[in-house]
This record gives sequence, structure tokens and C-alpha cells, in this order.
Amino acid sequence: MKKILALIMILALMAPVFALADDMPVVKIGVYEPASGDSGAGGKQEALGVQYANVVTPTVTIGGVEYKVELVQADNGSSTDKAPSAAQKLVSENVSVVLGSYGSGVSIAGSQYFADAKIPAIGLTCTNPQVTAGNSHYFRVCFLDPFQGTVLANYASKALGATTAYCLGELGNDYDQGLITYFKQAFEALGGTVIKEDFPTGNSDFTSYLTNAAMYGADVFFCPVSIAYSTQIISQAAGQGMEIPILGGDTLDSNVVAQAATGTNVKIIITTFYQEGANAEFDAGFKAWLNSDTEALTNNGGNDMIAAVSVMGYDGYYMALAALQAAGTIDSAAVMAILPSVEIDGVSGHIAFDGNGDAIRTSAFVKTIDNATGEWVFVSEQTVD
Repeated sequence: MKKILALIMILALMAPVFALADDMPVVKIGVYEPASGDSGAGGKQEALGVQYANVVTPTVTIGGVEYKVELVQADNGSSTDKAPSAAQKLVSENVSVVLGSYGSGVSIAGSQYFADAKIPAIGLTCTNPQVTAGNSHYFRVCFLDPFQGTVLANYASKALGATTAYCLGELGNDYDQGLITYFKQAFEALGGTVIKEDFPTGNSDFTSYLTNAAMYGADVFFCPVSIAYSTQIISQAAGQGMEIPILGGDTLDSNVVAQAATGTNVKIIITTFYQEGANAEFDAGFKAWLNSDTEALTNNGGNDMIAAVSVMGYDGYYMALAALQAAGTIDSAAVMAILPSVEIDGVSGHIAFDGNGDAIRTSAFVKTIDNATGEWVFVSEQTVD
């Protein structure tokens, strides 16, 4: 099938302002994200990218007809128990495509409901391979954990000179456990030693784990956990005067995490999808929108720092629009059928899918926190080599 290339015009600074006709037909896009629970902060920031894109481009022409794009939001509560009802809500609303979710576990938990309804889902930052494995309805615009885990392991070994890594994840969390597994495989292949421990859901005291990392002589402390847990870990690490660098994946890319590290001596290094400053036009438009909307600013953690997950939400929205245009209909099954051949040039780079429905990505951003200013600082763009 001939590939369809949709070139995105980033109109953040010059979005047209006009009234939408009351009788304009509507196409619905589901926003399947946690607005509550441990991943609520990240889910809100991811959804902000979708919402901003909808402000910039509120309509789309499909099959020669102009449609108003309506976002239908469903809170999966950061929980695999609550995810099914959120997925069912979107199915009942007859959405044409779903975006999300922040969190691989909830993405997997809602997946079958979308499959049964023949509704395609586009993952924005759910990086566990199981999200798209063995199905033809789930796609994603982000890199995967095997890639991210290898990048982190290479950086720990080659850039930091680490020989022993302490890994900590939430018991039963698909994202944590998956990323730790891939990090461990890559780090051990480089000759390193890995000590792994898990904490139970709801845990708030991490002092014993931090003590264990020091006792084992770890050179890095790898904890790819939710924002809720990572901020506690950072605070308690600062309290113990821990000097071991904390490594994390894309979940730690948040201004909330940066704020927790500000004024401390805790070194934070993460891999992520985007670094603020890489696209000045998008950055300026998104910040202006955040500062004009009190609720949006609150959902972004209270300031206008750009989280990479917001960029991925923005790009995912335009991937959905491109698929609707390519299908020439709002029928979800037709949109699902055309998605494998759709490509876009997004803020995060060119996005095209491989045979599994995964974005073809070859690099990740590595960045750290300036503890004095609380700003994320670009370190390098890394590949698996």
C-alpha cells in the first residue's frame, strides 16, 4: 500500500480564531488517560498536549466534509482495575480513534475493549512491548522499553562508568518491571552487576531501599517509577545525603520531579522523547496557551515547563487526524485499516510505524536537572550504539 505522508504545520503561534458552526458534524477522539491515581500527574500532562493540539486545529476535513473534533476524556485512574470501565466509556461514545495511555499497564488492560469494538488506539508514551504485541489495533508514537533500557544501560556503563546498578520498581507494575528487565539485560551484557528489589503498591517509605543501594556499593540507582513515587524517593534520598545518581525513564520527565530535586544535591538523569528548546515555535505556543488557561497550568504542575509527554500527546493528535483524512471516513474500522501506512512529521520528529505498529525511533534524549534552578538540562541524544 502506498504510504501516505501527512506534513504537520505547527501553527501554535498563529492559530486561527473562529467560531465553529453549530451544525458542523462531529468526529470523536477518545483521550484514555489517568487523571487520578499514582500516574495522574503524568496523565494530565500527556492529555494537555492533546488538548492544545485540539485548540490549534479544532476541525479536520474528512472525505471532503469538515468535522469539528471533539475530545472525549476517560480517566483510567492509573489502575488496571479501573481501566476497563474507562475503555468501555470511550467505546460507548463511538469514538473513531483512541489516544493513550500514560502507563503501559492500563493501556494493556483496556486494549481488548478497543479491539472488540474495532477502534484503533494510538499509544503516546506507553513503552512496554506488550501494548502492541500480537494485535493489529494498537499503535504507538513513542520508542519502546527494549530500546530505552539499552540506552540507559549504555549511558550508565559508558558515560558514568558504573559497574554496579541498583534497580527498584513497583511490584506488579508493567512499565517498571519491563524497563528494569531490559536495562538489566543490557547492563549485564556490558559486564555490569545488577541488584534488583521491588516495593509494594502504596509504599511511602523508601529509606531501606536507599540504604541497601549504598550497602551494595551501587554506582547508579535506577528507579523508573511513577511521579508520585519518584518524588518521595528523591526527597528521602536528599534526606539521607545519597550521592548515587538516580536514573529514570520517561516517567520522570516532569516539572514535578524537577521541583522535588531543586535545592538538593540529588543527581537525576533520565531518558525521554523531547527536550524543551528543540522546536521553538511549538514551545512558545504551548507555553502561551498554558499561561492563558488556569486549569491547564495547574494540570501542568503549576508552571509552564514543557514535559515530553505533552509533545507526544500533541503528535498523537495529528497522527489521528492524518489517519482520519487518509481513511476518508470517521468509521473506526477503516481508520484502523489505514493507520499502518500513515506517516507524519511531528514536533518529536518523523513518525512512521513498523510491522508491529510501533514507531520507528532511533534515538532518545538524555537530560539532567540543574539542582539550583530546577530546570532540565540537555545532556545528549543517545542511540543504542
